[in-house]
Amino acid sequence: MSTLYFACLGKTKTSRPNRCLYFVCEPGGLTLSKIRVLLADDHGEMLEHVSKLLSADGCIVVGTASDGQTAIDATVKLRPDVVVLDISMPILNGIQAAKHMKDANPSIKIVFLTVLTDTDICRAALETGALGYVLKSRLGTDLIPALELATVGSRFVSPGCETPRLSRQR
Repeated sequence: MSTLYFACLGKTKTSRPNRCLYFVCEPGGLTLSKIRVLLADDHGEMLEHVSKLLSADGCIVVGTASDGQTAIDATVKLRPDVVVLDISMPILNGIQAAKHMKDANPSIKIVFLTVLTDTDICRAALETGALGYVLKSRLGTDLIPALELATVGSRFVSPGCETPRLSRQR
């Protein structure tokens, strides 16, 4: 029988964990769980870069999408643990796509990956029920912890994006 463990290591100046790990203890020992991720961004180079970064850290990239509607369809078909969404995408933007995903499956975990630091946009993104808001400028340090926290239902917002007060939590 497997046992789930979650540990946060170290603290930053903002009291956020430096590194959080999501472990499954198997009868043979402790291993980092494979997080199944769907990536959605309208820039192919970004999809490739993020996919390599996540794969190197033990995540499984189950698919990619270049627009919001394709991301919604892929989420239904591929059933990822976490969806990583850019905000600025064609057809449906990431915030619109996240709303549709959460309406269809309230338990879906969503992390936004964006260049946008505006508090109102961050608030709108998190009000969809997303658990993460990661700035692309902090991709290398923040995305993995954001995904790990999302898998256990905890929120992560990159430093540099003022954390907004949410009017409601989903």
